[in-house]
Amino acid sequence: MQPENLQVGLFGLNHSNRDFSQRESWGKNQFNNSFPASLACYMYQKGLKLNYLTLDKQLKIQHQEIDISQIFGITPLSDHLFFSFESDYVPYRKIVVGKLPRVDLVTHDLSRDNACLRSIEIKLTALPDNSTYRLPDHQYGCEIVTRPDTIVYLALSIAHEFENSRDKLLNYLQPVCSQIEDWSSIRQVLPFIPQIVDSLDTLISENIAIQSPLVMQPIWKTVGKTSKLYQNCLDIFVWSNFGFTRLFFDITKRLAKSEETIQRPMRSVVWLAKMLYEFALVGKINHKLVIDTLTYNTKNDKAFALSGSNTRPYMTCDNLVQPRITKEEIKNIILGGGQNFLSPERRFDAIIFSNPEIFDDRLKEI
Repeated sequence: MQPENLQVGLFGLNHSNRDFSQRESWGKNQFNNSFPASLACYMYQKGLKLNYLTLDKQLKIQHQEIDISQIFGITPLSDHLFFSFESDYVPYRKIVVGKLPRVDLVTHDLSRDNACLRSIEIKLTALPDNSTYRLPDHQYGCEIVTRPDTIVYLALSIAHEFENSRDKLLNYLQPVCSQIEDWSSIRQVLPFIPQIVDSLDTLISENIAIQSPLVMQPIWKTVGKTSKLYQNCLDIFVWSNFGFTRLFFDITKRLAKSEETIQRPMRSVVWLAKMLYEFALVGKINHKLVIDTLTYNTKNDKAFALSGSNTRPYMTCDNLVQPRITKEEIKNIILGGGQNFLSPERRFDAIIFSNPEIFDDRLKEI
């Protein structure tokens, strides 16, 4: 039981750019990144580490564990930790042209003049998704929808490591990238995509030690497509920047063999290569120009999306089948009645699903 006078808030988020005593801090877009940060703090208090998906030299996903202090850059329950949601990561400003896009979470150290510590993309995902809900629960998977800014931060996280060795980065990319005269042309770029993937894979495999956390992916598990939470329903997976590349590199390798146009995952590979090549040449990344120009007749609302049936092979483990945090523990994360500030979308399909008596006269008597 929570004390009656407990202040409305989220566990561990004592200092942030959001006022959780106000209803506007509990909107859908805010909750989707603030709750995961709080969940991570709670898991730290319980002595749990997060599932860490990294890449080995053979370019295969490896399951490890990572302490949450490494994600936030400081002890999660430190009174010096400041959470800045939907902010830009200041250390990257010097290597971009124009305005740096915002990332879901930037952590700061209040004891060091509010120094930036880490930037984290957050993707709160449902388990199962539409492609796996009919399967047994040990075959459930999560859909991952990636926005273009995630690819920008992926590129920046790699470029940042080569700030003092741009020639080395150029050696990986120039042999193929210098052959492309018009990057906006599908006809010119498409034949080079397999070589682009190979050059990036070589870059990654030969510098595997510099990979770092990029995306924090909390999962919430329900019984099929219902709104009923599993008893064990919450956990967090973290993708390293190199590990995350597999989500769109591997599918690009398959698509490039037969596609006559550039699909979204393939375009994301091209974006990454073009931004890194540009950085290697001039020391700056004009991310907006790259994304706005290299559209290949496809909208830029998202970089790519991968269904649960495609993500499950990378993520499958005991903690995906049985997450470690139970539904009863949610009351230890959402504090002081904060759940009353939540205002979920009123969707007609959800309303119909929640009123089965419409279709079954027997239920009208209940």
